[in-house]
Amino acid sequence: MKFVIASDIHGSAYYLRLLKERFLEEGAEKLILLGDLLYHGARNPLPREYSTLACAEILNSMKENLLCVHGNCDSEVDTLVLDFPIGAEYCILPAAGRTLVLTHGHRTPALLKREDILVCGHFHVPAYEEREDCIYVNCGSVSIPKEGSPHSYLVLEDGRLIWKDVETGLPFLEKAL
Repeated sequence: MKFVIASDIHGSAYYLRLLKERFLEEGAEKLILLGDLLYHGARNPLPREYSTLACAEILNSMKENLLCVHGNCDSEVDTLVLDFPIGAEYCILPAAGRTLVLTHGHRTPALLKREDILVCGHFHVPAYEEREDCIYVNCGSVSIPKEGSPHSYLVLEDGRLIWKDVETGLPFLEKAL
């Protein structure tokens, strides 16, 4: 199966439209969103074409293809405009003989084992690190990247993780699981 994984849209209708285009181009089974969908957050600048209602409309049009977890900027009021659940703290996904634990990243589930892969957003910087307790993967941010990183998303397919630029669809990092 092929999955597109993204995080930290923060209400940018511009970058969400690009992400939707990339998702359709990828032909993935699901778009897994790791939180912070609508609100930009108190510490972030307003992203390009900030519109929570436009984002809700775009996301609702894709609801059959979405799997979402809760981010630190997601609130109960967001559920009033979204036609799909965003309340889960994490999601477990088996892939390539490994267990992927998908979460926003502001809280880490205590159930990790050394061979598990923790996939998150929250920090807005794409990353792959082999740590003592797990492999840490960050998909970066769709709309507010940090540390000079590109607006990004992650593709999981055939035991490979491929980070791509939302604006161009071109890969900039690849790792085997």
